[in-house]
Amino acid sequence: MPPATANSFLGVENSISGRRWVSALDVRSEAAALAMSQKLGLPDVVARVLAARGVETDLAARFLDPKLRHEMPDPSVLTDMDAAAARLASAILRRERVAIFGDYDVDGAASSALLSRFLRHYGLDAIVRIPDRITEGYGPNRPAIDELAEAGATLLVSVDCGTSSFETFDHARSQGLDVVVLDHHQAGSEIPRVVALVNPNRQDDLSGLGYLAAAGVVFMTIVATQRLLRGRSSQAPLDLMGLLDLVALATVCDVVPLKGLNRAIVVQGLTVMRRQDNPGLKALCRIARLSGPVRSGHLGFLLGPRINAGGRIGDAALGSRLLCLDDEAAADAIAEQLDLLNQERQTMEARMLAEADAEVAAEIGSGEGPPVVVAASKDWHPGIVGLLAARLKERYRRPAFAIAFDQNGKGAGSGRSVAGVDLGRIVRRAVDRGIIEKGGGHAMAAGLTVRRERLGELREFLEASAQADVAAARASDALRIDGAVSAAGLTMPLYEMLEKAGPFGSGHEAPLLAVPRHRVVDARIVGNGHVAVRLKGEDGVTMRAIAFKAAGGELGDLLMSGQPMPLHVAGSLSADSFRGEQTVGFKIGDAAVAKFV
Repeated sequence: MPPATANSFLGVENSISGRRWVSALDVRSEAAALAMSQKLGLPDVVARVLAARGVETDLAARFLDPKLRHEMPDPSVLTDMDAAAARLASAILRRERVAIFGDYDVDGAASSALLSRFLRHYGLDAIVRIPDRITEGYGPNRPAIDELAEAGATLLVSVDCGTSSFETFDHARSQGLDVVVLDHHQAGSEIPRVVALVNPNRQDDLSGLGYLAAAGVVFMTIVATQRLLRGRSSQAPLDLMGLLDLVALATVCDVVPLKGLNRAIVVQGLTVMRRQDNPGLKALCRIARLSGPVRSGHLGFLLGPRINAGGRIGDAALGSRLLCLDDEAAADAIAEQLDLLNQERQTMEARMLAEADAEVAAEIGSGEGPPVVVAASKDWHPGIVGLLAARLKERYRRPAFAIAFDQNGKGAGSGRSVAGVDLGRIVRRAVDRGIIEKGGGHAMAAGLTVRRERLGELREFLEASAQADVAAARASDALRIDGAVSAAGLTMPLYEMLEKAGPFGSGHEAPLLAVPRHRVVDARIVGNGHVAVRLKGEDGVTMRAIAFKAAGGELGDLLMSGQPMPLHVAGSLSADSFRGEQTVGFKIGDAAVAKFV
């Protein structure tokens, strides 16, 4: 992070969003960017993006072309991996009935589909069981265990959940089921008594792979299992690289850090996805009207929300069922169901956000407001509170919780955090204090269950626990700009080269570029509150840009104001496709009036 005393980028001390703009590069990385540009012949902006993310000059060429074979370690480095692979291999060779229990989000759906497809290749038709978010909640439960035991399962594999399912797995063992857990959620000092629990975030795991999504853990387990089956199974090995589209989807949608192995998975997974071998993903691309090559952004913004819609407000098993299918007609039918559910979810989310925003705005008033915002209602759908929390966090730039209470006063809440504030740790402390019934999560996201009568106490605890960290985070809340480019410089070749520096997401943020001193020559509201503009540079070249959901806000008002002075705008590049032609788009995230004519 550049020091607070560093010169502001383009002289912007207070943008329309109230932020200072600073360079993402310090003196050392500026020098590294120059060396990288000269040695490798990279455009200056691309070299700056790499240097700002700590890529060394000698490793830049390899970074731009990541390979799974360079990044993936021996799966046995994960604690309990050998035991998990041995039990799965044994189930395959003995033709056992295997049950897969997954979470209801994209990572859970993809993880379930990965393992199901692998077992199917070896002749096992696994039972896939996804819990209902509302009636069952997160993780394995006793009725589901009984149901799977009655169906004849002898091995239960819990994916993207199960690390804390002590009593449930004791019950599974009493019902004659062996249990293998493949998860990535944070673990305490104690773990359930199971055959194997593979989780790079368990305290005795030294693999350094704690950044993997559950699908990444499942993929490594499949690699280890197939290695054991060589020479023991008459079935030819499965082409595991062909499953990377599912792993990439989960990795992006679960917002895990895009570094190391994850980055290689997403890059190579996108290559697989572009072949459209998976009928379910192909159907999703069609229903989402995705044109042009699939890119990492499409996974999080077009495909993932549709898969999640089933788990949020419909049939939680739709997503995993879709990703398991080989029948294109059946895949099209489920994709259409998910698309309709996603439209319904968007309508519900818009109403809930308006209500939550009014509540939070009233609480903050004209002052600084609390360090953590909490919105709650008895009229909200519990499947959407996570999305609501994310919107509030983005809008108010601080940790946020949204809680939906049922008619009995029991609240299901979800929280999203900002960098530097470990929300999962705070929630676990609230459980220890008895303020909430249960809760947990990651640094950036957490879930909880709370009684209505404890809501005030929870607010006070969250505020006290996060006060110092939020203050520190807000003090350093500058917009870090990677570089500047003009309208004339926004070309497809530049976009494609920047794409090679990706994929971008959590832990590997998308390049933030500034377009200096451009005048707004046309502005209008389009779609659902977006502001589309045409900007003209001092050289007369124009560019099209859009500020999503900016209408009625300060950024939208500035763009629509007819401001005669030129603006500095900051944002990110995108690829737009129209009638088969790819063009560069620019998504505006912030703006400031240029100081001098």
